[in-house]
Amino acid sequence: MSFRIDCSGLSVAQELYDLVENEVAPGTGVDPDKFWDGLAGLVRDLGPQNRVLLKKRALIQSQLNGWHREHPGTINAPEYKEFLREIGYLVQEGDDFEISTSGVDDEIARIAGPQLVVPVSNPRYALNAANARWGSLYDALYGTDVISEEGGCEKGSSFNPARGRKVIEVAADFLDQVVPLATGRHAQVARYTVNTSVQPARLEPELENGSSTSLADPTQFSGYAQHGGSEVVLLANNGVHIELQIDRDHPVGKMSASGTKDVFLEAALTTIQDCEDSVAAVDAEDKVNVYRNWLGLMKGDLSDEFEKGGKMITRRLNPDRFYTAPDGRELRLHGRSLMLVRNVGHLMTTNAVLDPKGNEIPEGFLDGMVTVLCAVNNIRGNTTMPNSRTGSIYIVKPKMHGPEEVEFTNTLFDRIEDCLGLDRHTIKVGVMDEERRTTVNLKECIRAVSGRIVFINTGFLDRTGDEIHTSMEAGAVLPKEAIKQQPWILAYEDWNVDTGLACGFRGKAQIGKGMWAMPDEMKAMMETKMAHLEAGANCAWVPSPTAATLHATHYLRYNVAERQKELMSRPRASLDDILTPPLLGDRELAAETIQKELENNAQGILGYVVRWVDQGVGCSKVPDINNVGLMEDRATLRISSQHLCNWLYHGICSAEQVTETMKRMAKIVDGQNSGDPFYQNMAPDFDNSVAFQAACDLVFLGREQPSGYTEPLLHLRRIEAKG
Repeated sequence: MSFRIDCSGLSVAQELYDLVENEVAPGTGVDPDKFWDGLAGLVRDLGPQNRVLLKKRALIQSQLNGWHREHPGTINAPEYKEFLREIGYLVQEGDDFEISTSGVDDEIARIAGPQLVVPVSNPRYALNAANARWGSLYDALYGTDVISEEGGCEKGSSFNPARGRKVIEVAADFLDQVVPLATGRHAQVARYTVNTSVQPARLEPELENGSSTSLADPTQFSGYAQHGGSEVVLLANNGVHIELQIDRDHPVGKMSASGTKDVFLEAALTTIQDCEDSVAAVDAEDKVNVYRNWLGLMKGDLSDEFEKGGKMITRRLNPDRFYTAPDGRELRLHGRSLMLVRNVGHLMTTNAVLDPKGNEIPEGFLDGMVTVLCAVNNIRGNTTMPNSRTGSIYIVKPKMHGPEEVEFTNTLFDRIEDCLGLDRHTIKVGVMDEERRTTVNLKECIRAVSGRIVFINTGFLDRTGDEIHTSMEAGAVLPKEAIKQQPWILAYEDWNVDTGLACGFRGKAQIGKGMWAMPDEMKAMMETKMAHLEAGANCAWVPSPTAATLHATHYLRYNVAERQKELMSRPRASLDDILTPPLLGDRELAAETIQKELENNAQGILGYVVRWVDQGVGCSKVPDINNVGLMEDRATLRISSQHLCNWLYHGICSAEQVTETMKRMAKIVDGQNSGDPFYQNMAPDFDNSVAFQAACDLVFLGREQPSGYTEPLLHLRRIEAKG
């Protein structure tokens, strides 16, 4: 139990009070007493409204349940939509409009590129993601399955020259595609010569046959530099930069005629530092850890020391990169990803602060106040590493249901700006389109924050979890893989893009697509993830810095802005399709199919929950039932638990069958974690395994959970395990 300090009628955990008093507030110009007064005002004035919104969620779900019980079978779209309008689920769309957001950094407004999402609770991961702004294409190709190991190109335990030559060949072919030469190919370059005798300077590569050439588009030459022992040539396409690092004395540089030792790409243009789905923060101690790491990123002094290869390494934020532009002026490029922070949604409360009656306050209020105050350090110069060059603070807000809740977030941010002395709309917002009531009312959700919105996205996992929970009474749903092929999700993906473009996002804000979950399957990612750009997304989530570097090649190859322009003339996606649940209907499933689906869901639930509850790990690479590593957070858990819950409720499987499957999968998960010295086995003492009981709760109590969320049960069980 934490000691507590009385602040403006609030009871604040000592460690949180000390963090604000001694670390966050100094240098911001914000008096800590004013900070706590502001938080108390939010709790007093907005707390009741927050509770009303949550009650409305429950009321609407109750009405939906009743309607589906009274209307079994196929849904009549006109009748269903009329009902949704009557209960306030579907709102009337207003006139067309365009967002008015201003002061948005180019990485969000104008340049398309990969986006990382990382638990800010882990300083090493947070730093790695922030530093993933630049990545080695050579390393990304050499270390992944993008390049086959056939023909003597095995990775091995030491450097394989044959694989190295293949990397250089593939990288040169890539350069031919995105920064082609006027004549010849990059593999034929003997020397990259920068001619500074003319103004502006020109890149004049010399080919092996002795001839001189230029870039097919000379404007793609952006600058040059001398970094350490390397000459650097800076190129660009679609606003994304490429560094050719040339060092003829380097072992890799000696392998190419031009002496190119590496090709660095501008990769993760933006990173979401996450306080929500990928972290396990259940008390004041955990919240302080999350906030302290975000503060370190904003002040620029976060570091992490760890052992790698027998050596101690200290990781810090990377500095900016400097070049000479063709016109002779200094060119400075950001060395770090532009960072956004994801707060929690409206549902959860936190014991880090208690209200005057001793109740936990809304966690989203605390997240908003503290993460913004941390970021004030950055925008007011109390930092060595500036983040936004426009003075903006970027908050991604998840799990909002419809325009009223989005408007509530806008009011919350207004109040935070007033309290902390910030200009209106300094705080920008990213609205995650992951709940069905937000999807179907997306235009009005955007209107509610039209002066500060910078981001919308789609995500299969949370969105499907909400789809299943919303329509729980409508019937049994299809197997998960079949759900992905249904009209509703294809329409949902297009509807998001169509709505964003109609509301003026092009050139002003991001339209994002969801995560590639398999960090070891990079060849498959490269073959499929271009589809996100073709769909009109100017950012998409990837699971690692390496994946960001590889995915950056898509944005260098493809002009998303032009694609968005083309898509603006297509018909809008079908609302009727979106409102059609992915139901099994009268289709029969074989017993083997049912059992495999149960095993897949149960193993995934257990593999994630056991780390969350026992070790407080909110995001990690969890092996699936086929031992394929998947990057998982609570969104994965939500869809799997709701899917099992749905099948159990509709008699596709029995409680005994689910329990037996859970116990058998627990033994498999124990085996998959046998190399972890901190791991606690779930089997055979299932009754005393808090993690196993938590996993079962998520399935057997899933129908009663608000919106099918996993947080309430996880938090209770994690607190139990910590105790």
